[in-house]
Formats: sequence, structure tokens, C-alpha cells
Amino acid sequence: MNTNLLIGGIFGAVAVTAAGSYAGYNSYVETKKPTFAEVVESKAVTETYYTNREECYDEVVQHQAEVKDQNKVAGTIIGAVIGGVIGKQVGGGNGKKLATVAGAAAGGYAGNKVQGNMQQKDVYTTTERRCNTVQDPQQRVTGYSVTYTLNGETGTVMMDHEPGNTIPVQDGQLVLNKPQTQEL
Repeated sequence: MNTNLLIGGIFGAVAVTAAGSYAGYNSYVETKKPTFAEVVESKAVTETYYTNREECYDEVVQHQAEVKDQNKVAGTIIGAVIGGVIGKQVGGGNGKKLATVAGAAAGGYAGNKVQGNMQQKDVYTTTERRCNTVQDPQQRVTGYSVTYTLNGETGTVMMDHEPGNTIPVQDGQLVLNKPQTQEL
């Protein structure tokens, strides 16, 4: 057998084996390197919640003063006396008596109404504190709806943090967890 042929065959086999091993190793290393998906859009997903707070204000309130003479006796009596005096000035004889009685009746009625109007207008005012519970709407971010492209395909995922411009990919899967930072 030709020694050159044998040596050439051995070198050829070693070269093919080395080239295949190198290509296989590079392929393995390439799959282990993290790749990234490109973020196309990231929108915050929010929810509305309400917080209670107390809102207070001062209000001026009018109150009816306490009525001391519910039957308006004083107004009726004073009106009857004044009406009787005025009625007595009119007419003569029996007409004078009739005018006095009529004047007293009309004066008593008028005095009763005047006292009623005065009592109705007798009010006092106070300032009272009024409070109501109102609800203020608030917004909080619950996550992010992220649209990305990977290997020419577009997809959407929910993430608990804003991803930035890229999302890491490891073993063909998106890495959605927030990277851990080491604390010293």
C-alpha cells in the first residue's frame, strides 16, 4: 500500500473530524448565546381603584326661633283694644257700641295675624359643619402588553415590568422575568 495515500487519508479524516467538531461546537455555542426579540410596542395596562376622602364645608342654616305665645294671645288682645278704641271714635248711640265691638273684633283678628307674621319671621342663623365621603379615582399599572418580533414573526405577551427595546431569548423562549440585580 502506498504510504502517501495512507498518510493523506489519515490527515483527511482528522481534518474532516476537526472541521465537523468545530462546526458542531459553534452551533452549540450559538444556541446557548442569548438572543433578543425586538420590542415593537409596549403599553401600560392599568386598573382603576378608588380612595375615600372626607370633604367638609360650612353651611349657614336658618332656624325658627322658639315661639313663646303659641296662641298669639298678646297680639289678639292688643289688636282688640286698639280696634275697640278706634271703633268707639266712630258713630254715636247704639252705633257707637256696635262700632266699638266691630273694631275690637277686627283689631283682635288683625293683631293675631300681625303677631303670627312677626313670630314666623323671628329666625336665627347658625353655621353647621357638613361632611361627605367622596371617592377619588386612581390608576395603577398592573403590567405591560408588549408586542415583539422574533425571527420575522410578531407576537404579544404580558409582562410585569417595562421591557425596554429588547426581550432576552434563551433556548428559543422569551425570558419574561425581570432580571435579578445583585445587592452588595
